[in-house]
Amino acid sequence: MTPPAAGQVRVLLVEDDLRVARVNRDLLERDPEVHVVGSAATCAQGDALAQALHPDLILLDVHLPDGSGLGLLRHWRTQGRTTDVALITAADDEASVRLALAHGAFDYLIKPFTGARLAELIARHRARRLPGSAGAARLDQGRLDRLLGLNQAAPGPLPRGIDPHTLDRVAQALGTSPRAVTAEEVGELVGLSRVTAWRYLEHLVRSGQAVLDHQYGQAGRPVKLYRAAVEQGNGD
Repeated sequence: MTPPAAGQVRVLLVEDDLRVARVNRDLLERDPEVHVVGSAATCAQGDALAQALHPDLILLDVHLPDGSGLGLLRHWRTQGRTTDVALITAADDEASVRLALAHGAFDYLIKPFTGARLAELIARHRARRLPGSAGAARLDQGRLDRLLGLNQAAPGPLPRGIDPHTLDRVAQALGTSPRAVTAEEVGELVGLSRVTAWRYLEHLVRSGQAVLDHQYGQAGRPVKLYRAAVEQGNGD
């Protein structure tokens, strides 16, 4: 199966309230690179679609007509399915939250939630993804920390004009590039103008997530090249 392009997210919704499912789909697809590839109203339908569609992310309700979403999540984990799963539910008791996390849910949204919180969930999912085939990839500590969500910058307001979802897409494009790239090249990858891509790249440099190099030896001003910052191991 071909790995998804950087930034693209294929989502499966498992939600028995059709009105809520439609609202969630509309919120998700405000991001042009998020695609709801299927919607299920029961545990049985959700299991079948998960097997057939191989989504990148599953958004799962707890209270379903034929069982519990927590039971479905446990079933997927015992079957070896490692797809990112987040709970979106009215179940606000501590026991449900603890069970969801114990069975490997990476996020938990309590209804009602805001569109911004849902967008944050998608950004967290993107940040957890690793380039290449998950089965073949070998991890250094920096990549593992990223998968675990341990090396994300401390939360705080972004500068004016910096959209968190666009920033995540730029960071993903930079992190998956095998070489240093220009702002123009990043803009082409992400669908931004050169100037806009440059602004986001400069923010990544200031926040320590990217490194700026200069290529000299050509006529005119030196070319600015950007590459993802890489943590150095301790050699053990």
